Amino acid sequence: MLNKVPGVPVPDSQLARELTQFVRDTESDLLFHHSIRVYCWGAIAGNRMGLKFDPELLYAASMFHDIGLTARYEDSQLRFEVDGANAARDFLRGHGISERDIETVWNAVALHTTPGIPQFMQPEIALVQAGAGMDVAGRGYEQFTKAQREAVVAAFPRESDFQHEIIDAFYQGMKHRPDSTFGTFNDDALAFKDSNFRRVDICAVILASRWNTRTGCDHPAGSASHQCSDRSHRPAS
Repeated sequence: MLNKVPGVPVPDSQLARELTQFVRDTESDLLFHHSIRVYCWGAIAGNRMGLKFDPELLYAASMFHDIGLTARYEDSQLRFEVDGANAARDFLRGHGISERDIETVWNAVALHTTPGIPQFMQPEIALVQAGAGMDVAGRGYEQFTKAQREAVVAAFPRESDFQHEIIDAFYQGMKHRPDSTFGTFNDDALAFKDSNFRRVDICAVILASRWNTRTGCDHPAGSASHQCSDRSHRPAS
């Protein structure tokens, strides 16, 4: 079923088949097909750049990268990426994969929404983010030939309203854990769907820090830098 895109070999090992079935049983059609396309875009990009990557590890990370958005994690307060990374780790450990390879997959899943870092790590980590960016936001679109784009979409079609459906999938997977979106662009999905959502403002966090509201002394009495942070604690002159 999966070997439909010319030049994009999809692993057909026992591990890959069981992994595919596990994800197929867990994810919606939208997320499942999106995940396969992420693998395809990542593999094509890796071949174009001459990167040496393990197709099976790239496939595992691609297939697990959004599983944290599913109903299975509706009570979790972790970042959905971490839920997905943990799920991949547990699955691969159950199949005797080395800890080194598991770490690569874990990082690929956990970091796929963190721009500016994965591209400097192992190829599998860089390519999952590249594939996800291409499929969701069209990042790097022109770097793929028309024939490549048409082949992937013909094999694994995008829903006619994919752009809104994927935003809704993000929202449904994160609306119960809004604090987990801080520090990534995930909060954009919550802000788009929920007018009551309020982003965490890091400047406000810094200004409201206990460093700025503390009372008492910073250093032990008698030290050279001993000083009180609140005038009420200073002796009257």
